[in-house]
Amino acid sequence: MSETMSPLDFRKNAAQAVRNKSLRNAMRTATDMFITKRGQGLADVPIETWRDQASAIRLDVLNHLPEYVDRFSRHATKAGAIVHHAHNAETAREVIFHILKDRGVKKIVKSKSMITEEIHLNEYLEDQDFKVVETDLGEYIVQIADEKPSHILAPAIHKTRSQVGELFSEKLNVPYSDDPAVLTKIARNVLRQEFLTADAGISGANFAVASSGSLAIFTNEGNGRMVTTLPPLHIAVLSIEKIIPTLKDLSLFTQLLPRSATGQILSSYLSVITGSRKPGESTGTKELHIVLLDNGRSEILKGEYREILKCIRCSACFNVCPVYRAIGGHAYGVTYPGPMGMVLTSLLEGIDKVYPLLDATTLCGACVEVCPVRVPLVKLLTMLREERVDKGMIPFTERAAMAMYGVATKRPSVFSLAQRTSRALWPVLIRIAGKGRLDRLPVPAPQRFNGRNL
Repeated sequence: MSETMSPLDFRKNAAQAVRNKSLRNAMRTATDMFITKRGQGLADVPIETWRDQASAIRLDVLNHLPEYVDRFSRHATKAGAIVHHAHNAETAREVIFHILKDRGVKKIVKSKSMITEEIHLNEYLEDQDFKVVETDLGEYIVQIADEKPSHILAPAIHKTRSQVGELFSEKLNVPYSDDPAVLTKIARNVLRQEFLTADAGISGANFAVASSGSLAIFTNEGNGRMVTTLPPLHIAVLSIEKIIPTLKDLSLFTQLLPRSATGQILSSYLSVITGSRKPGESTGTKELHIVLLDNGRSEILKGEYREILKCIRCSACFNVCPVYRAIGGHAYGVTYPGPMGMVLTSLLEGIDKVYPLLDATTLCGACVEVCPVRVPLVKLLTMLREERVDKGMIPFTERAAMAMYGVATKRPSVFSLAQRTSRALWPVLIRIAGKGRLDRLPVPAPQRFNGRNL
């Protein structure tokens, strides 16, 4: 998150982001590309059938989650992994800390992982004097910029290539270039030494297969495999709802996830990791630890918002959301922005702490149309908005304005009078509402539409 954006003042952040022309250009270019490629990737496949099948699989997992967690843990342990169960973020951080400390780890390389962002793992480990290096190019960019990811798939989506060139020139002491190939080569040369000298690797996982105890990791850079195989110690951190039943089910998500996320038929790298390195094998980590994190998921599972746990983090809902496309991820001030992020964050953090985020939706339904597992995001967002109103989390001025609007719409004569006088009263209303509210709206037309002679 940029230094000038508050984690709780969404409206202020959004207004600031909208005025940032460079940010808007970067967001429009990137999200347009994702939308186009997704359309191309789904053009000749039975996408609606796949969505139905994927939704059914995810619902089955949620309906029997404790059993699937137990099954995965048993098979992962049998394959040679050490499985840890963490009730909350603090427990997960402590488990990871003790694993690293007991083995004398100094340097850690990481592949992209939103769950470690959720538990603020990097900051915690750095406070404990570990060196933590992000190796996904986008994550590496935001790390050296001292920022947070702006997108769960493309962390540096908010930056233009010229901004990345300036950042590399300043932080890495290299000549300026805005050529993506040159910038990628610079990062690769720097990160290569980090891989070769790392004591441990930390990753997330896209899916965990209950029937085999396997981890499935989709990446488009070789860093994922380097992190999970080159260091002698690999720690995988994932939330419990990432489990799917079988490897056969994984084949469906192997086709669905990349197409929904980037439009690719298959990610450049798909790693399926089952346990640690066996005798006679030449690749794989020598020691694998899997941290299964609950962190509020079990409570969500009990309630009416449970279907948000079907989400497979493809980010398709981000790319089509008119609000996210305009302001980027940092304006939300939380780990998970966008449509799915508003729902998940409200449930994980508590709606009383993050209710301003619920302004970040038009309820247009574009997110529902693209979700590969049919998460009913509009329904969930509407329910959260209703809960916000019921709990009195609306500013007095807004409540009063909506009450007046309700009165006017029930009485045609009052509504007609308000229309006729709105232009004259507009400057007064702007002053009453305060800066950054009504002044961002169009000035009322001098003549009502139904009063025109067409």
